[in-house]
Amino acid sequence: MLIRKLFKFENAHIVRGCSTRRCSHSIHGHSYKVELLLEAHALDDGQMVYDFGLLKGYVSDLIDAFDHAVTLWSGDEPDYVSAMRRHTERWVLIPVSPSAEQFSRLFFRLVDTTLSLTAMCNGEDGVRLHSIIVHETETGYAQCFREDADNLRMGHIDLNAIEFAQAITKKWHDPHLFERLKHGQRLPVPIEGPV
Repeated sequence: MLIRKLFKFENAHIVRGCSTRRCSHSIHGHSYKVELLLEAHALDDGQMVYDFGLLKGYVSDLIDAFDHAVTLWSGDEPDYVSAMRRHTERWVLIPVSPSAEQFSRLFFRLVDTTLSLTAMCNGEDGVRLHSIIVHETETGYAQCFREDADNLRMGHIDLNAIEFAQAITKKWHDPHLFERLKHGQRLPVPIEGPV
């Protein structure tokens, strides 16, 4: 069985090397929608695949990190990256270009790692991330499946190569969340927060 949870955020980026000059040479923004599709072949004690409320903690914090932020590619022009980090309070530095395709892969890695490290507490059985859909516009989206997330032909997404601005992490339920993910530390049952 599949369940779906939708998240939304506003984000700015430049996608270097793409065909459209407006996108490759000008910072611009989108109203993103991110769909998480979780699967399991059994139900928990509440007769659910996974309680949506459990996604309001760690997963919500990670996706919300991109809201009203600029996403920077570490391979971009160093002067641009440095200026944006200096003049923007909310930024995320990632090891791949911030296209919808790479966002879907990035979120897959972040959410999949979070779910694999999060304690299950209500009889959940075999819950795993099926796919992630990132809608960049009303008419265009990218969908990442497990085999895409670690496909080296699409670029390597190493969690250690991702950096969140301090203005972002200090607002999380657990300001050390990302360090815990990078080190593979088990996470307690998530704390609910607004979504």
